[in-house]
Amino acid sequence: MQHTYVIGEIGQNHNGSVDIAKLIIDLAARNVVDGYFDDNYPGMDAVKLTKRDLKQELSQSEMNRIYDNSNSFGKTYGEHREYLELSDEEHFEVYKYAKSKGLEFVETLCAIGTLSLLKLFTPDKLKVASRDLTNLPLLAAMAETKLPIILSTGMGGKKEIDDALAVISKYHSNISILHCVSQYPTEPKNVNLNSIKYLLKNYGNYTIGYSDHTIGISTPVAAAVMGAKIIEKHITIDRRMKGTDQAGSLGPDGVYRMIRDLRILDNSLGVQDVFISDGVVESKAKLERSIATNRKIKAGEKFSENDIHMLSPGIGYKWDERNMIIGKIAVVDIPENEIITAELIK
Repeated sequence: MQHTYVIGEIGQNHNGSVDIAKLIIDLAARNVVDGYFDDNYPGMDAVKLTKRDLKQELSQSEMNRIYDNSNSFGKTYGEHREYLELSDEEHFEVYKYAKSKGLEFVETLCAIGTLSLLKLFTPDKLKVASRDLTNLPLLAAMAETKLPIILSTGMGGKKEIDDALAVISKYHSNISILHCVSQYPTEPKNVNLNSIKYLLKNYGNYTIGYSDHTIGISTPVAAAVMGAKIIEKHITIDRRMKGTDQAGSLGPDGVYRMIRDLRILDNSLGVQDVFISDGVVESKAKLERSIATNRKIKAGEKFSENDIHMLSPGIGYKWDERNMIIGKIAVVDIPENEIITAELIK
């Protein structure tokens, strides 16, 4: 069984609450049970939080901009962002809870100042947001930690990817590249999943994946078929909650269905070969054709090709084995339309 590494992006869907973040982690950790085949598939592999340093985040005019809408948690955009920001200690608490649930923890760092988190804990991976693909000083600071880095390409092309890789690879090569489109939600016409094939061809020495912002689950599953080894998707406990990312995220049912389909896909891809699988043996014996009599054959009669045709079940000779029958003599009377087996001829 192959395994797609699935990241549940909490992002700001915790709405400033550690308790909500923990509920989302419970959702991510939930296994998928296939009652028909009695298969038990693992849930997500990791969850991801985002850490900002508001002193290094926005211009003063943007911080002071009036932000008055149904998703706002403050009068200004700065107040809104501050409300949604968890402290280093709160990130550590969420990290420990994710670990207790058997999940890896990915942290998106949005400023050099956010590396203060690393004094408290060590994430399994660091994530570079699409908007920071060109923030080369940040990339250098993150790479210096020697932690695995995931790059999202939602706001960049080949030049931006190459520039980022040139900076990070000075420190290490444990890098993953996620095809991404930073449109929320992403229109199908803009997804361009063939970018995954491009990345596999041109950056095949790195792990290639897909960070999804489409509505639904078909696109991430298709991305895995195309070779994405990492799938990232926003998740929430309730898509009706207040917040700009909630409606475009997967709720509990969507998470369950996406993980189900990805894990079934993992189990379905198999190997590059053509063969008769173990699960087909019973059907083959029941349904395939075998050589049978097309008339009543008396004991002592010699078989010719005119005496045979093909019927089910598939327990006897195949047509390419007809020379095992033609010219042989029936040792007993054989009724019409009966399978010819070895003990009936000599």
